[in-house]
Amino acid sequence: MPSCDLLPNQSAKNDANLILVARASGEFLYKKDITGLVSENMSFVDSSKIVNNYVESWINKQLMITQASDEIEFDFSDIDRKVLDYKYALMVHEYEKLYINKNLDTNISDDEVIKYYSEKSENFILRQNIVRCLFAILPKQAPQINTFRKQIRAYPEANMEEIKSYCFRFATQSSLEYNAWINFDEILATTPLANIQDRVNFLKTNSFVETSDEENVYYLRILDYKISNQISPIEFVKDNIRSILINKKKEALRKKLEDEVYNKAEQKNEFEIY
Repeated sequence: MPSCDLLPNQSAKNDANLILVARASGEFLYKKDITGLVSENMSFVDSSKIVNNYVESWINKQLMITQASDEIEFDFSDIDRKVLDYKYALMVHEYEKLYINKNLDTNISDDEVIKYYSEKSENFILRQNIVRCLFAILPKQAPQINTFRKQIRAYPEANMEEIKSYCFRFATQSSLEYNAWINFDEILATTPLANIQDRVNFLKTNSFVETSDEENVYYLRILDYKISNQISPIEFVKDNIRSILINKKKEALRKKLEDEVYNKAEQKNEFEIY
């Protein structure tokens, strides 16, 4: 296995960069080819691992190239053209990224979110059941657990601050953001109810559920629910909509840049079509 021992100091030889590191299928890898892989502040073990991985990858690549060349008659002019296309695409991509980062306004107003949701609500069909709920897992020995049971069951008439305070002190897990929509399966997965088959009927027939196992008691107060294949509430998809709108802004900037470059070149007579 190659290692950093193959990379002597510059003083070891006048032309140290031409020290051979590996050979595969008639191709050679020299020290100069792996300069920059490791930094001075890396440990010997870390730098050796990086170099070894690179050399092994290089060898495998050369062997695969040779095997491919033996099996396929390549049109190297076509390959060269594709390499150039890829190179130029990377250059354009980097310039577009620079332009977009410089000019992108990531602020999306609530009105923009609401407008997009209203126009495209059919695109936000739920793929799972979701709930707004209060959920808590408490150790069976938690103090005054009967009082907590009455409070969480009585919500919204109960004092939410007292529920939060109790869960902060004693719950091993809780979800008390009553305005947030949560995947119902994620809630059930942490409870003895995980094997319920008809979850739609369960949601329709229960607003409060208490169950237990050997160690814990599980409380679930269902405040609202939406069933799979219904249109998602806007609160559940607003972050997704913001991402969509930001991406639309990016596409608009990309098109604007393309038009600006084209129009500028056209005015300067920098291209012709024959």
